[in-house]
Amino acid sequence: MDESIEPPPSAAAAFAASASGAPPSFLSGVVASVDTLSRATSPGLPYSEDSHEDDKKRYRPRTFSYFRLLPFEVEDDAHRDIALRGILKNLYISINAEDFAPGALHWTRELQGWLNLKFEMTRSLRAQLTQLYYHLALAPGLDANTADRFSKMVITLTRKKHYLKPGEDLVLDWRPLWHEIKTLVLPSEAPAHQGSRRRSQKHLLKLCLHANSYFDPRARREMLEEILPYFSTSAMANAYIVVAALNILIPTGAAPPTQPQSQPSDFVPTFFHLWFLMTRSKAFDVAFIDIFSRMARDYLHCTHVPFTEHGIFTREQSDLIFTAILRLTEIPVGQANSPYASLDYASGLAVYLDKDKKKYPVPYMIARWIAHSLSPLCMDSESSILSNLEGLMQSIDTFFHPSNQGLWTSFLAQLTFFLTDIFVSRWNREQSGELDVPSERRITPELKKRFVLALKEVTFMGIFAKSSKVVNYYYSTLQGLAYLEPDVILPGALQRFYPSLQGLVEVHRTTSSLCSLQMIANIMSKQKGFRCHITALLALALPGIDANDLGKTQYTLNFIQSVAYSIPFRPLVKDTDGIHDTSLAMNWVQNEMDRMEREGQDVKINYNEELTDDEEADILRSSTAGLGEFVLALLGKVFALLENLPDASHLRTGSPEDNVINTLPAALTPLFASLSPELFDMTLEKLASFVSTHVVHQARDAMAWICNALCKVHPEKTLKVFIPMLIVNIRNEIDYNGAASDRSSGTEVLPRDRALVWHVSMLSMCVVHVGAEVLKYEVELFDIAQYMQEKCRGLPTIHISNYIHHLLLNLTHTYPVDNALYEPELIERGLDIDDWGRTTAPAELTIKWHRPSPAEVRFAIKLFESQAQSASQRIRQLMSDEPPVSRKGKNKEWSDELSRSLTALRLLISGISALFDPQRASGEGYQDQGSEDATMEDDDDPLAEVADDEELQRQIQYPAGYLLNPQDGIYEHLHKLREDIGVLLSQTHAFLNSSQEDDVACFTALYAAYRTWITDVGIERSAHPLERLLRLYKADISPFKISGLRKVYPRPLLVKRADAYQLQRVKYNSAYRKKSELDKRLLLDLAESCTSPYADVRRIAQSAQDSSLKVLIGGRPLVIPVILDAFRKALQTTDHDRIKGAMYTLLFTTLIRTLMRDWRYAPELMRLYIQTASVDKASIQNLGSTALYPLLDFGKPFERMVIFDRGRLAGIAPPEDCSDAIKQRHSFIVQRRRRVEAAKASLGLELAQKAKASHWKVANRCAIFALNMNLRFDTIANPEFIDLVSNGTIDPHPGLRSNYLSAFSAVFNAVDLRAVYQHTYENYLRERVDEPNKYEVPVDEKLTESYLRAFDYGLDVRASEADDHDAEKDAGVLRDMTKNYVDNDYPGWLVWSKYIKVARANPVQFDGYDDVEIRVREQIGEILTKDWFEKFFGFLKQEPRDSSTDRFRMQNFMLLMSAFDLMHCGKTVAKFDDIVTLVKDVYGDGSDKHQHRATAEILGALLAGSSDEPLSLRDMVWGFAAPMMLKIIADDLTPDNLSYWMTCLHLIVDGKDPRRSRELVDALSSFRLDMNSNAAFKESSKVQLVEFIINDAGWHFRREKPILDDFLAHIDHPYKSVREAIGRVIATIYRTRYHESFPSVTELLDRNKADSSIGIRPYQPGEEFVATIRDVFSRLERWRHERTPGQQTPSSYTSGSKTVLIWLDSTLSSQECIQLMPFFPDPFIDQLLHMMDVKEDPELMKLAYHVYRHLPNIPFRSGEDDAFIAGLIRVGKTAAMWHQRLRALVNMQVVYFRRLFLTQPQQRQMLFDAVGDMLCDQQLEVRDAASATLAGMIRCSPAKIRDPIIHLLKDRFERQLKLNPMPKRKAAGTDTPVDTQKQIVRRHAAVLGLGALIEAFPYATPPPSWMPEVLAYLASRAANDPGIVGKATKSILSEFKKTRQDSWTADQKYFTSEQLEDLEGVLWKSYFA
Repeated sequence: MDESIEPPPSAAAAFAASASGAPPSFLSGVVASVDTLSRATSPGLPYSEDSHEDDKKRYRPRTFSYFRLLPFEVEDDAHRDIALRGILKNLYISINAEDFAPGALHWTRELQGWLNLKFEMTRSLRAQLTQLYYHLALAPGLDANTADRFSKMVITLTRKKHYLKPGEDLVLDWRPLWHEIKTLVLPSEAPAHQGSRRRSQKHLLKLCLHANSYFDPRARREMLEEILPYFSTSAMANAYIVVAALNILIPTGAAPPTQPQSQPSDFVPTFFHLWFLMTRSKAFDVAFIDIFSRMARDYLHCTHVPFTEHGIFTREQSDLIFTAILRLTEIPVGQANSPYASLDYASGLAVYLDKDKKKYPVPYMIARWIAHSLSPLCMDSESSILSNLEGLMQSIDTFFHPSNQGLWTSFLAQLTFFLTDIFVSRWNREQSGELDVPSERRITPELKKRFVLALKEVTFMGIFAKSSKVVNYYYSTLQGLAYLEPDVILPGALQRFYPSLQGLVEVHRTTSSLCSLQMIANIMSKQKGFRCHITALLALALPGIDANDLGKTQYTLNFIQSVAYSIPFRPLVKDTDGIHDTSLAMNWVQNEMDRMEREGQDVKINYNEELTDDEEADILRSSTAGLGEFVLALLGKVFALLENLPDASHLRTGSPEDNVINTLPAALTPLFASLSPELFDMTLEKLASFVSTHVVHQARDAMAWICNALCKVHPEKTLKVFIPMLIVNIRNEIDYNGAASDRSSGTEVLPRDRALVWHVSMLSMCVVHVGAEVLKYEVELFDIAQYMQEKCRGLPTIHISNYIHHLLLNLTHTYPVDNALYEPELIERGLDIDDWGRTTAPAELTIKWHRPSPAEVRFAIKLFESQAQSASQRIRQLMSDEPPVSRKGKNKEWSDELSRSLTALRLLISGISALFDPQRASGEGYQDQGSEDATMEDDDDPLAEVADDEELQRQIQYPAGYLLNPQDGIYEHLHKLREDIGVLLSQTHAFLNSSQEDDVACFTALYAAYRTWITDVGIERSAHPLERLLRLYKADISPFKISGLRKVYPRPLLVKRADAYQLQRVKYNSAYRKKSELDKRLLLDLAESCTSPYADVRRIAQSAQDSSLKVLIGGRPLVIPVILDAFRKALQTTDHDRIKGAMYTLLFTTLIRTLMRDWRYAPELMRLYIQTASVDKASIQNLGSTALYPLLDFGKPFERMVIFDRGRLAGIAPPEDCSDAIKQRHSFIVQRRRRVEAAKASLGLELAQKAKASHWKVANRCAIFALNMNLRFDTIANPEFIDLVSNGTIDPHPGLRSNYLSAFSAVFNAVDLRAVYQHTYENYLRERVDEPNKYEVPVDEKLTESYLRAFDYGLDVRASEADDHDAEKDAGVLRDMTKNYVDNDYPGWLVWSKYIKVARANPVQFDGYDDVEIRVREQIGEILTKDWFEKFFGFLKQEPRDSSTDRFRMQNFMLLMSAFDLMHCGKTVAKFDDIVTLVKDVYGDGSDKHQHRATAEILGALLAGSSDEPLSLRDMVWGFAAPMMLKIIADDLTPDNLSYWMTCLHLIVDGKDPRRSRELVDALSSFRLDMNSNAAFKESSKVQLVEFIINDAGWHFRREKPILDDFLAHIDHPYKSVREAIGRVIATIYRTRYHESFPSVTELLDRNKADSSIGIRPYQPGEEFVATIRDVFSRLERWRHERTPGQQTPSSYTSGSKTVLIWLDSTLSSQECIQLMPFFPDPFIDQLLHMMDVKEDPELMKLAYHVYRHLPNIPFRSGEDDAFIAGLIRVGKTAAMWHQRLRALVNMQVVYFRRLFLTQPQQRQMLFDAVGDMLCDQQLEVRDAASATLAGMIRCSPAKIRDPIIHLLKDRFERQLKLNPMPKRKAAGTDTPVDTQKQIVRRHAAVLGLGALIEAFPYATPPPSWMPEVLAYLASRAANDPGIVGKATKSILSEFKKTRQDSWTADQKYFTSEQLEDLEGVLWKSYFA
């Protein structure tokens, strides 16, 4: 976890490693692969001499001294600072010159590189850079990709809190970010037409989540003032938006105590109030828990805020949060449905602000809140965070059991893991002083122990889970807990793992045990006593290496690896102390195992007290005596495994076999490294004899890796044995067995050659990474290479090339040759038992590196030269006129030979790549470091918009240990050899193209060689060495990684880390280079083959070219013309294959980025791309349409102007004057923009002309791109284009029509956009909008009532027409609402802000158009004739081509609005009267649904578009359109056309002041139900439209009274569809009546704070509402009595009930459900139960039951549930009908569980008593349900509640069983059977009660101490009873046995022999009995 304990970008994703068997590795950071690794640091020693200087840079010195450990001299700090100054100077020039891409981006990249190399800058500079990048990322006008890169840089600079502390070093301004977010999620707040330049929400959100911790906590009050007024549940999305914005923006740090309303006690109550305003929403639960958990973390060290046993929260708050946590687990309880309703679907644009659940898991937030609220204060109090955590874990512990899986499994696993991880991190950082926490809040050992105990049991259950993803969380949890409290965790772990490893339990427990041991081995190795178990565990694990179970094999090897990194494999037996063998340890371990078996899972072991140090040392020494046997046995197992592996050629990567082969060397390397010299010699001998006597072909690679693992540890000893032996064997195979003596084709190695390949493979792995030792065998190794190349043919030659490749790597690369577990001086001193588990501190680390010596370099070059020449010679021979092998041969021998020789060359080049100098390879002589002022590459042509900042050369090189001296002859010679190979490759290309064009195998080998030749310069780039090393490192450190500790890893892993840094430097310098002439030639060869007629050749050439272009600077402009040329020719000759090749290369590789921005080539590409539309081949058409998406932005304008504050650059300004450079660069940028725009304009015109005369497929593409290139702010568009799109909108082809239609809309938009921003682009960027009809007015204090009254249209707007418009401002205060419209729903709903945005009720016509806009408008107006509209309307009512488009189409609506707007201004030829006539024609008789759809679109556009027009105009339009629409609604609606009219109505009314559409609102509001009508659809559809109007207008709708009265009077409507609509409308009306309207945010905060710590309780029902509910239910009650029982036909009762149920269901599923809470006990419970009893109406029963199940899910406040619980108990005990009593039980358990943390003790007791009493119910079903409910309630109770209740109930039921013996059967008629029956019921109740106690613990192993006694009691007392009692007893006992089958062996030890006998008497009867 990173320092602030925020989740890493992929906390959960880190578990992906589990696939390869590696447990999770948590690495934070994303930026650079290495940053991920060395996550900074720790309290180690600073490496810097000048620690004062270091203090200015970071708050915590680095743990790892990267520079000290390198094997070569590196630059000093002064050089790094010079480089930094150079970067910043260039950055300064680029930004000032507005050269953002590529200039500023390139220097940003250089800066990123500088930081990734672990260089440090001062804090103040870092803060200034952060401010600069933050400001730029939000600068208006900046290209989105550039802004994204800048925001990534902000994240990089601020990721670690030990660089910049929030508040002290850096404070960011929240306003610009809020401005961007607000315009994204509250579009109504943004000026018009800003959507097109919005930032992507992803990048804004990411920036926000990183920046918010740097916002000033003092600004929190101001943020609330700004954000809270947008809250409203009337339009529900606003509530979600506000809370999401609070969550991502509000800083959660502590504000100074003097700040008003800024302490938690001031604002947290309001947060709880908001939370209660949206109950039943999961999103709200998550958001508030997130806010509170960040507060808990940030306030931990703050002393002026009171801190209690609940952290900074009160008990009430804490209980509510725990209740929410319980809800979030979504654990099922009884028959309850989810605690959440489907409200979150209404969150609208708030989804943009949602955090990614994978990166920010909810359990992480919960864990962070709990872990940071813990303190020693929790220890003594009865209610605290800790006791609640214990209660939570105990109440849900059964859900952790592997057999109990479900949706909650992953959640609970993550929760336990994050709890542990954050706690461990906090503990470690408190101990090291890194976390500055007041002493009274610091974790104490006692608190730590209690925390571990709380999680212990659930973790032990979890590690045996079935899912691999889930179980990985538990392994890491176990590791964390064992680290915190080894004495608590390890005994239980061993007690469980020993039986698993002995194979006594099922297999998956064994694998879980092995994985768990891997995680805790390192901790065990340090613990006294526990470490004595390690060797026994190793021995027990050995059988896990088994070829039949590769998964287990892999886990076993991981465990062995973990042990090998923790202990030295050396027998520590001393001759003097009398211990010579393992007997002492064996006996001791055996005794310990017996003890664990005896004591079971609660075994307590404390070795610190049980063993003296000497005793423990003796046992440990004795245990090491058997290590030699272990190693031998392990090797035997490994050899057996290898012999049984399947053939490697059939393996796919990622298969179990593949994983095992990869795990073997990883496990054996540390093992071999920690062997004592004697054991090492023994291992060497075993291995050597196996290698020389066996040939296991399928295990060849695995065996070679193992040899390599051994050789790396001690090259001197091993090479002495292996090299001579292998060379002799190789010669024998060639000389005597004829191996590889002739050419073979294919990929299978012939049996004859297998031994040779085996020995060559061993040899090749024995000579890599073993250092200079190979020089001793120089002659032999060189000779054997020569000899094999001479003698061998066929497939084995590839293995020979590989051997040479490895030898070259070994000779020329820099790498550590140091695998020892301890520092050299420790080994010299001699290792002893104190060294077990010892880690090397990074500060003490020394590394033995291999740096190639001159002799090694000479040997390498000699070998390279001889091999390269022989391979080159072979290639030349094969290409000669008389090749040694016929080119015509059937079985491809020539092709095989050539491709093998090319492969040999490729391997040679990559092997010696470290000696190539990137600068020399670029064709330049060697120069010193590049000058500071970099010139831009490839920038000479103003049209060349450089594609990417990667195209610019790295200007700064850092020392990376390059070996050769450019003045040496050897340097020139080597590079000359490389160039010769390059020339030969090019010749081969020419030859293959002319003679063997279809030889795919040769081309594959050739282009692989091309790629290597170009990319492998300075580093073996093709092998990705750094990435591979990092991947291995991550997997290796995971068992040792403990949160909060810094690199406490075994020494070999620290060495690996240093190696990664060394490689990183090498990679940095070789990342890019310029291209030499030969590079150009090879690139052109590749470009030629990219359009080869053979698909396979094309594919290989394309990928080789792509890789090469990433390395060579400016390569793309070189190859593009060639490919474009080929594309053009292919289109002329219709050569389909070459067309495809060119399209793939240009449009689907990285070339597309360059082509989109480089206008030297862009026009040509576009012409050719458009031409492909007419090629008649399906595959090319598919390619073309796939390519359309990446091309969609083609031709859009680039940056025109960027507005940013140049003052921000002062911090990085260089001392010298750069104004000339800036001026020059700026004028160049401006010129480039101008030239590129001119090119776009001409191409746009060309495409517009082409579109007119082309086939529709071509025209379609022309239309799309012509729009991009023609539409500009300054000119809007040229007349030809306007002509094209306006006439194209009525084109007969439907595909073309829709494209032209959207282009036409875009032209209209562009005109409006330019006009409202007063024709200047700067106004557009600065959002200075000219809207004469909108303005802001201050708010009057007592506004709410008059505000709402105004919505009841108490006006005739015309009265104000005569007024002077300025009088509307009304003295600057909004009092008279009648002159203004308020279109938004939120002003004043929760709280009034200081200003409110209003619109004029009598708008003026907008006429701010200039000449450019007027020209366009007039041109369009000429085209829009009556004829145009007629055609357009005709197309609207055509039947759509597929049913998915048969809906109201927004694009038509939008275009018509714009067209009508132009018409209203009198600019169009067509007039309003024409439209009226046309609309009537379109509608016709209204019999066809397509007529309706077209009419709805037209009327919608007329009505919605005119509501902003001057009144006279508006009235004219509405005078025609509104009556027409209302008539259709009244008479012509059908199920087919209803949806069109609903959408139409929604668009007219939604989000607008209802007074704007008063005609419609009036008409619909005056609707009344017609009880005589039999047209059910008509009635219900009108009610639905009423619902729409009310929903859209929300709390502004004030005409509800008559509607409500009418609907309530007719709840018993006979038609189902009408009833459902009525029910929803009633619910909607009541929902939208609620509003809070606090006068100000200050008052909102104050009143909530004054009310309680959890704020004011919202949704209190008003008197009128109470009266309504009472009235409705009394009517229902009356109707119920009037209904005849058993009546089959519908009655007023059944109909009315259904309406009411729909209303209740709708209300209870939404946020205001708590409004109904007072009515739950009476009348709801009784009435619902009555409804459920109407058997004749199943629909009513189902609905009533559905609503009834809602009740316990409603979130009551504490104390509000009393009456409800009492009501349930009353029904359960007294209801006459047993169904009702049964249903009372259903809700009892749910309400008990949901309110576990809130129910008062007396309520809890009442519930238990009631359920206990209901066990005696007369009805059997009720008794059974009561038993199940009781079991559930006990199961989900915390231990402190559960334990006393269990004892009470146990005594009660045992006594009841005793007092109610089974009545004896008497003669008939002698006794009263009533008492007998009662007695049997009471006896049955006692049995069920005891059964409930047993059933409450289905998985508890061992069973609780009281359980055996209860079971035996039942078995002996009741099992033999006749009838239901005996049957119930037997079923209880058999169920117990069934759930215990797996654990019975362990469980039965807890029963006495008598108890077992009693049980056996009932259940386990003998087979023969």
